[in-house]
Amino acid sequence: MLSTTENDALTRVSPGTPMGELMRRYWHPVAAASELDERPTKALRILGEDLVLYRDRSGTLGLIERMCPHRRVDLSYGIPEDSGLRCMYHGWMFDETGQCIEQPFEETVHPARVSRPGAEPGPHKAVDKAGGFKEKVRVKAYPVQVLAGMVFAYMGPQPAPLLPNWEPFSYDNGFINIAVAELPTNWLHCAENGLDSVHLEWLHAYWGTRLEEERSRARGEAPEVFPRIVRRHLRIGFDLFDYGIIKRRLVEGASEEHHDWTRGHPMIFPNVVFVGNAIKSSFQYKVPIDDENTLHLTWYFYRAAPGHDMPLTGDVPFYRVPLDYPDGRPIDDVVNNQDFMTWVSQGKIADRSMERLGESDTGIIMYRKLLRDQMDIVAEGGDPMALVRDPAQNVRIELPLEKWQALQTQRTSKYVPEQAGETLELRARVQAVFDTWADEKPWEEAAGAKATQA
Repeated sequence: MLSTTENDALTRVSPGTPMGELMRRYWHPVAAASELDERPTKALRILGEDLVLYRDRSGTLGLIERMCPHRRVDLSYGIPEDSGLRCMYHGWMFDETGQCIEQPFEETVHPARVSRPGAEPGPHKAVDKAGGFKEKVRVKAYPVQVLAGMVFAYMGPQPAPLLPNWEPFSYDNGFINIAVAELPTNWLHCAENGLDSVHLEWLHAYWGTRLEEERSRARGEAPEVFPRIVRRHLRIGFDLFDYGIIKRRLVEGASEEHHDWTRGHPMIFPNVVFVGNAIKSSFQYKVPIDDENTLHLTWYFYRAAPGHDMPLTGDVPFYRVPLDYPDGRPIDDVVNNQDFMTWVSQGKIADRSMERLGESDTGIIMYRKLLRDQMDIVAEGGDPMALVRDPAQNVRIELPLEKWQALQTQRTSKYVPEQAGETLELRARVQAVFDTWADEKPWEEAAGAKATQA
C-alpha cells in the first residue's frame, strides 16, 4: 500500500507536480489525426492544461493555449486560416508557436504597429523592432507531430527528445484503426492494469464469460463459451529493459519455452502497453487529461497473412468508444470496456493507503517504484528512462511480442472487437484481414507445437 502523500505524488499531473514534470518529458498522443478531418479544431485538456489542437488551411498543426489572451474566449471555436488560428470574437490570430500575428482593429487604428517590411522575420510575419502590440502577445504553445495516424504532443522543456519510431509503425500490409475513449478516472488506474497479468484470467475470462452465459440463458439460448477463455496462471514475471518493463506469464498447459515466458510483451514507460500476436497488435496509451480523467487511445494494426497483398490505403480511421449503454449501465460485454468499467469503479483517485497487495501485484509494485525513481531523476535535473535522442537509434525500434499467446485455447477466425463503438464498415475491413489467415496456422504454438521464433 502507499501513504496518502505517496499516492498524491504518483497521481497528480498538473504543472509543477512530481508526476506532472515526469510526464512532460515524453511525447503523448492527444488525438487521432483524422479527427481533424471532421472539424479542424479540437478542444483538449492534457496534463491539467486547457489547449486547442488545430490544423490551419496550409495543413500546419498547432497546439496552443485554449483561451484567447484578449477577452478570454475559447479558441476551439476559432477559424483556421492560411497561417494560423483566428479568434472568432475580434479576429486576433495566432500561429503554431503561440505568437499573435494579427490584430485587425488594432492595426487599422494604429497602422504604425503593423510589422514593417524588411524587419527581422518571425515564423509568418516580420517582427516590428519598435515593439508593436501583437509582438508582445503570445500564448503557450507546444510542438506536435503526426506519426502512424496519431497526433503527438510534447509539453516539456527543450530540447525535446525524439518521437519514438516503434517498429510496428512501419508495418505496411494490413489495416490500421484507432480507438479513442475518455475515462472519468485517474490515469494510474489505467496504467497499472498493464502490469496486472492475472486480471485477464478473472475479469475477462471468468466474469466476462459468466455474463455471456447468463445473457444467453435469458434469451432462451444455449450458453456460449467464447474463445477468449484463458488458462490458469502458474507464474508471472517482470523484467526491466531499456524502454520499460517486459511482462511474462506461464499458464497451465504451456512450457517455459513458450513465447509468453521467453519473450513476453512490454509496458513502455511511462504509460503505454504494447500487446498482440502474429495477426494483430496494439499500442494502448493512457494519457492523463488531468488528475481525475484519462485519454485512452489505442492504435491497432491488423496484419495480412503472408502471400496476401493488402497495402495500407493512407487513411487511418478512428472511432469514439462509448462507455455506457443507452440506459446508463456500463458496457461490459466487450473486453476493453470491461477494463474501463473496472478502472472507473476505483473512483476518481483510488485510496491506495487502503490496499492489501499480494503476489499477483508484483508488476504493479515494480512499476510504482520505477515511477518514483524516475520522478527523482527528473527532480535532480536528469533525463528519465526510455527517452530517445539519437536519430540512429530511432529507426524501427523493435519491441518484444509473443507470436501467439498460450492463454488462447482455440482458433478465432471471426473478428471480435475489443472496444465498443466500431462501425460495421470498420469491422468488415478488419474481418477482411482475418480472412487472409484462413489457411495459416499461427495457433499451432497455443496447441502445444513448438513454433519457430519469428
